[in-house]
This record gives sequence, C-alpha cells and structure tokens, in this order.
Amino acid sequence: MGTPTPMDMETATVPDILSPSIDVEDPPRAGVQTNGRGRKKSAVWEHFTIENMGPEHTRACCKHCKRSFSYINGSKLAGTSHLKRHIALGICPMRSSKKIQSSPFTPASKTRDDEGHSNGPVPKKRRHRSSPGFAVMPVDQERCNREIAKMIILHEYPLHIVEAPGFVEFVRTLHPHYNMVSFNTVQGDCVGLYLKEKQKLMGIINSIPGHVNLTLDLWTSNQTIGYIVLSGHFIDNDWNLHKRVLNVVMVPSPESDHAFKQAVVACRSDWSLDNRLFTLTLHQSVSDESVLGNLREFLSVKNRLVLNGQLVVGKCLARVLSSLAQDAISSVEGTVERIRDSVKYVKTSEANDEKFAELKQHLQVCSAKELAIDDQTKWNTTYNMLVAACELKEVFSCFDASNPGYKISPSMDDWKQIETLCSYLNIFFDAASILAVAPHLTVNVLFPEVSKIQLELMHAASSEDLFISNLVKPLQEKFDKYWKECCLVLAIAVVMDPRYKMKLVEFTFLRTFEDDADHWIKMVDDGIHELYFDYDSSMPSLPEALVENGDENAMKAEAPNGGLCHGGGAIAQEEVQLSHDDTIISFGDGLSDFDVYISEISGSQEMKSELEQYLEESLLPRVQEFDVLEWWKVNQMRYPLLSRMAADILSIPMCTLPPESVFATRSRKVDNYQSLLLPVTLEALVCAKDWLRYESSPEAPNASTQF
Repeated sequence: MGTPTPMDMETATVPDILSPSIDVEDPPRAGVQTNGRGRKKSAVWEHFTIENMGPEHTRACCKHCKRSFSYINGSKLAGTSHLKRHIALGICPMRSSKKIQSSPFTPASKTRDDEGHSNGPVPKKRRHRSSPGFAVMPVDQERCNREIAKMIILHEYPLHIVEAPGFVEFVRTLHPHYNMVSFNTVQGDCVGLYLKEKQKLMGIINSIPGHVNLTLDLWTSNQTIGYIVLSGHFIDNDWNLHKRVLNVVMVPSPESDHAFKQAVVACRSDWSLDNRLFTLTLHQSVSDESVLGNLREFLSVKNRLVLNGQLVVGKCLARVLSSLAQDAISSVEGTVERIRDSVKYVKTSEANDEKFAELKQHLQVCSAKELAIDDQTKWNTTYNMLVAACELKEVFSCFDASNPGYKISPSMDDWKQIETLCSYLNIFFDAASILAVAPHLTVNVLFPEVSKIQLELMHAASSEDLFISNLVKPLQEKFDKYWKECCLVLAIAVVMDPRYKMKLVEFTFLRTFEDDADHWIKMVDDGIHELYFDYDSSMPSLPEALVENGDENAMKAEAPNGGLCHGGGAIAQEEVQLSHDDTIISFGDGLSDFDVYISEISGSQEMKSELEQYLEESLLPRVQEFDVLEWWKVNQMRYPLLSRMAADILSIPMCTLPPESVFATRSRKVDNYQSLLLPVTLEALVCAKDWLRYESSPEAPNASTQF
C-alpha cells in the first residue's frame, strides 16, 4: 500500500473542532466529494501532511510550523482531534499571528423559516474581538530596544550581535513586526542607559555625609594600551556600604608616572569629588615608588584627612595573596606537575575514572573533595586539586598495580611536600575566601586575618625543617613588606570596631613586632588621634553655626539646677530678685560655691573628646554575627563626629578586584573587540553592567529607595 496523501478540501461541513472524536478518516456525508482511492476527508489535512516513519508507523506534520504529531502507530489510532486543536486554537506559532478568517473548522449557523424549514447556512457576523489564541500583541519598540541594550550590557555581548543574521531571524520569529535595530542605534541605547543610571548614582553620592574611597585597577590589551578602572566605596545615610564602578579611563602609557594621577583627576572632575576623596587603593605593588609618592602628594593637597598620604594603600590584598600562592606552588613545581598529571590520567578517561572509583571504594577511603583538573588561571582550583589528591593518595599509590598504564605515581616524599604546601596555601585561601564571598566587606574584619598570616609565616620561616623554612622564608619576606605598609590602615579600622578598639592592636603588635611593638602601637594611637583632630577642626563648631543662622537663643537651655546652660557650662544664680509693690526682695541659698564645683567637674568631663570617651568604654562581647555598621548607625547620636570618621574608615577597600576575580592569577585583559570601541562606549558598557547588577542584587532594595 502506498503512502497516503492529504486531499484538497472543496466544500464541506465537519463536526465541531472540540469533538472528542478519534476517527482516522471522517466518513463521507452529503455535500462532500469523495474519490475512490480512500483519501482523507477531514478538513485538518489542508494543514498537515503524512510522513512514513516505518512499518505501520506514520506521523502528521504541520505544514506551517513543521511540528510532528502522532497519527498511526501499529494498531493504535491517534485520530485527528489533537490536530484540529493545534490549528483552530492558535497553538501553532506560525498560524497564531494570522488573522482569523472563515475556516472549514468554523461551524456554519443556520436560520429557519416560519414553518421550521432550514434556509441554509448564513455567514456569521464579524466579531470585533478575536480569539485569544490568535491575538497579535502590539510591539513596544522602545521597550524592546531598551531590553536588547540591557542584554548586551549584562552579558557583554558584542554590539554587532544585532546585525548577525541568526539573531535577526530569531527576533523575527518571536515577533515579525519588530523593527530590528542597527549597530549605531544599539550603541546609542547603551550609552543612553548608562547616562540615565549615572544620574541616579550621582544623586546618591551627592547625598552622602562622608567621603568616597577609590580603588584603581589596571586592565591591559594587545595594543599595549591601559585601561584604569576606578571604583568608589562609600557609606550612605542609612549606613549601607556601596561599591560602584565610576570610570574606565584609557591611558596610552599605563607604565608612566602620571597615568594613575590622570585617571584620578578625571574621576574627581567627573563625579564632583573635589575635597571628598579619602583614600586610594592601587591594583598591585607599584615598582616605582615615585608613582605612589605622586599619588600621596596629590591626594594630600586638597584633603588633609589622609595623614599626609599614609592612608593610601599601594597594594591590593587579593593580588598579594595570589602572588604568594603562585610563588609557593612554583617552589615545588615538579611535584605539583606530577600530581596534576596523575589527576589528568584519571579524569580524562572514563575507564580510568571508573577503575579509580572502584579502587577507592575497595580501600574504603573517605574523601570530602571531588577530584578535578585545575584551571591554572585561578590558583584556588590548583589548591583544591592538591587537597583532593592528598586525601586520595592511598588510592593513587595502589592505582598503578591495577592499571599498568599508570607510570607517574608520586612518591611518599612528593605527598609529604604537597601536604606541607597545602597547609600554607590554606592560610592564603581562607583570607582570600573572605574577599570572594563578601562583596560588601568592611575593612575591620581583615585585621585579624592579615595579622594571622603574618604570625604564621614568621614562625614557619624559622622552622628547623629545611623544606618548610625554604618554602616559607621568601613568602614571609614578601608579606612582611605588605604588613608594614598596610598595618596602620588595618589597625585604625579595627579600632572602629567596639569589640576590639586599641586592645586587639596592642595584643597583635606585641606578637608580630615583638621588641618594636611599642613603636608601632604608638604610631596607631597617634595616627587615630591626629585623624580625629583633623575631622574636628574641619567641622564648624556648634556655637558658630548657630550664630551664623541667627539663632543665638538656641545656645541657651535650662540647666538641671534651675540655672542657665551657656556653651555647656552652668551659670549659677547667686540670688533671685522679685519685685512686689515696688519692694525689692533679695535672697540666696548659700550653695553658690557648690554650683561652681559642679560646673568645674562637668567641664572637665566634657573636655574629653568623643574618641577618648569611645576608647575608654568597655569592649562589647565578641559575637560572630556582629554588624559594625548597624552599631554605628544606632550610636551616631552619641558620637556625631566620630561616627562620620568611622564611616569613612570602615569603607576603605583593601582589594581592587570584584569577588569573582579574587583568585585570578592574571590581570584582566581587554579583548580585541572591546579595544576597538570608542572609549566612551567601553566606559558605558563596563559601568552600566556594574550598576545594573547592583540593582538586581539582594542589597539593592535598601539602596534603591534613594534612586
């Protein structure tokens, strides 16, 4: 029997489309033409063809959307009802956008004369509202353009994707009436979205009471052009910590002395940050001390709140940790390579992987880590690979016996070296993990972690084990330099934590600096008092402010003893004069000396600054779930000046990298496509991506109320 083919329908009436009938062939009825060859009579075959899938197995294929449906499978008959629904209810995507016209599936209405005889079918009146399945949604061209721009920004797609034939066809399939945008149009939309979001962020920055801290990260390109990415860190009025990319500045010569200064000047001008910058944190250690010196001098000119540039941070903590980890791994490179080759041997062959798993189960080796090949652009993956391999060293040691092809089994000395290496990599890993999982990190939490690294390396460098001392001593020397350069910033920040204050600084410095501890403790104590003095002198005093406002009466208030309080001191009334019937009555209580004594005591207490009062108070209990910003928010009325200083200090960034790049072993590189974009376009794409991601983050609701 040949393959059945659908026939062209002429004039016919059929049962309602929603009929539960499962007929394979609609029976001929009056008014329907038939041919003698058994062609299908259902009107559904105007829209479907039949495909032979095998012996006694055929399927119906929609002519419009090419979708295949079950029809005949052996003795099982699927019928045509589901095919009718596909066409008539607008399920077919290619039919749904077409306007409903008269269809053989639409039952005809009939009229009857006075005697009840049928007058035949009459056309239905045209309805003004079409079936929901066939409704055509209007095109919101502006919104579609905006969403395409957001898609390109968030996912870093190239701008010319809008002109790619595949993407154009995809969009036309979704909505054929959408007018596809060009490269120039979408470029303008992206820049326009960036400018709109910039105005929102500008409003937030202008409203904050304190200063802005900057980080400067350097991206490179194949064209040897540098791109300095500047991010602002600040605390808003609600004590929420913000980190936003502010500028991407192209510098032709990134190695020049003035490249970073040029970028800071551009950012300061662009965001109106004159006199509002607090500190700078650079992307890495600057080999040329003159670069760092120029930045310190430049920042100190209009901002004395930086202790003559001592609060400028010349190194990114994440890059320091990455450099130390890479140095440690390189020191035993041959051993690490043997471990890596062993892992590759197991994981690149399904058969070897199964044998390894069977041997692990047979030896009953417990392992919490998953064995995986490392990505050498991220040092934490190498650390995780080595830790997992160490847990499975027993399996590796026995693997060669059951697998003759495995001839790179590490020795016991190799495993011992790797275990020692991992113990020190773990110190760096723990500190870097804090930077990676906490994008809104206050700097006070880093002091214990950084001092712990310093102490561990210092002790290990003097170990009697030659392998340990040789491994750690170069690391200790490099980290010691970072510790001495940054401990002032870290220490001042931890003083702003009411759980620690100066006590933790004293305790830590006695262990890390030993005989020189007093010198370093005094440096921190002098530094924080000098910084507080700068804040105090930069703010107008209360009486002067009130006098300028013409509200001298506000300077006087009723004292508890019934006298007058003026400028914080009580003025005792020696006597009170009352006038009655022109007679002057004068009396005193004889305690005027007592009032003077109380005034002197109060005056001496009031001479203590907010900083001294804060430092003299008892430490808070050291609890893990402590929010230092919430504490200062609650206590800002007690310490109005000190709280402003705390906000600026606690928002100092020690890391210039985003959380996803903390473990990177290489600096970010601008690809060839991005380097061909106009500088303003690249800046718009990078900044807008950061801002849009922030709006969709869990922290956004608090900040979004200020937009």
